[in-house]
Amino acid sequence: MKIVINGETRNVAATDLAAVLDECGFSGRVATSVNEDFVPATLRGARTLTDGDRVEVVAPMQGG
Repeated sequence: MKIVINGETRNVAATDLAAVLDECGFSGRVATSVNEDFVPATLRGARTLTDGDRVEVVAPMQGG
C-alpha cells in the first residue's frame, strides 16, 4: 500500500497505524495523525490505513 509519511511517499505492507510505525522504525514517544486527525497511542492498532492516507509522526525534542 502506498501512503505518505511526513511528506514522503512510502510503500508499506502494514495495514494499521501501529504496525506502520514499527515497520518504518519509529519508536519511543511520538504523536501521530492520519489525514490531519490526531490518533492517540491507545488507538493506533485499531486505526486502519488505506492507499493515499497521509500520516504525520512528530517526536518531542529537548532544547531551549
